Amino acid sequence: MFMFEDEANIVQDREDLVAILKMRFGEVPPQVTERIYEIKSYDSLERLILVASNVPSLSVFLEELEEGQDSFKILGDRFDPIKGQLEGGSKIEK
Repeated sequence: MFMFEDEANIVQDREDLVAILKMRFGEVPPQVTERIYEIKSYDSLERLILVASNVPSLSVFLEELEEGQDSFKILGDRFDPIKGQLEGGSKIEK
């Protein structure tokens, strides 16, 4: 892949990640969006897209966002999207 294609994919993944968060949890705080746009690793963005799609609450996503590039496991009850819906945790927690 060419360098400009890599950058285009990273930009698209950032936008996709923010869109998933908005669909799942409502309005995304500006500081979260800024933090997402600071990520330059394609692999980290891909992982966070999976995380955003599966966590029961925004607070769990934020914990994973702070884990950085070294985190790679996505398993356990923390990543059960149904659990959040059953407990009413689908909206942004302030």
